[in-house]
Amino acid sequence: MLKFSGNTKIFCLIGHPVEHSMSPTMWNPALQDLGLDYVYVAFNVHPDDLEKAINGVRVFGIKGVNVTIPHKETIIKYLDEIDPIARKMGAINAIKNDNGLLKAKNTDGDGARKSLIDAGCGISGKKILILGSGGVARAICYVLSKEAEKIILTDIIEERAIKLAKEVKDKMKAEIIGKLSSENNIKKEIKNTDILINATPLGMYPKVNTTPISKELLHSKLFVFDVIYNPLETKLMREAAEIGCKTLGGLDMLINQGVIAFEWWTGKIPNTTLMKNKIIEFLGIK
Repeated sequence: MLKFSGNTKIFCLIGHPVEHSMSPTMWNPALQDLGLDYVYVAFNVHPDDLEKAINGVRVFGIKGVNVTIPHKETIIKYLDEIDPIARKMGAINAIKNDNGLLKAKNTDGDGARKSLIDAGCGISGKKILILGSGGVARAICYVLSKEAEKIILTDIIEERAIKLAKEVKDKMKAEIIGKLSSENNIKKEIKNTDILINATPLGMYPKVNTTPISKELLHSKLFVFDVIYNPLETKLMREAAEIGCKTLGGLDMLINQGVIAFEWWTGKIPNTTLMKNKIIEFLGIK
């Protein structure tokens, strides 16, 4: 049971919509576990009200803000300090209120990287094939491009993949190419790929029987990372495991990007097992 006082401070999520968010589910038990007098809530902020919401962060002394779609890019102009990588990326997802000075960074890419490293998958010198070029793929590209030998970025909209790849290449001096997400292109590129990352919604609940790539194109030397966390094991992961691939789901990334913000805001290390179990319990999945 959460307890509140006149001294209780607020962390929050802002987005539009936010009803689906897992953040309050994992944050509040972790805050309570450490005996911190904070509460984490989600605010549905319409894009037209974004500037007013940021003014409210300052006025009400909200100590930390997570940012989700559609505000990750448009919010930057209202903030004071942006982390260099997030500035290049053009998107942030975490804000720290330092006595009215709003500092921001993007924890998505670092959360993905930590998940891979913790799972025993090194990045240095690896060839990475990423399916999808949306917001999650953007963050992952910027962070992993610092270590990877080469990144192939694909999307069903070829122009979008090419545009993001050129942006990352120019800003990060990285070896990255954008291509159409066609079976022929994937078949060609996956042969020498070390890490396959699904950054599309294909396979997400409730469409759990879909997959972004046919099983026949996979090979046993791949490390397969699916950013989806519901279900915990996607069809892609299941089929990859069947042929001997090492696999990783998106739950650890979800936890890790939150933990980075948690430590930044509180100076404390949360119980990640507790956070993970609360999400699994909430989703009703095993």
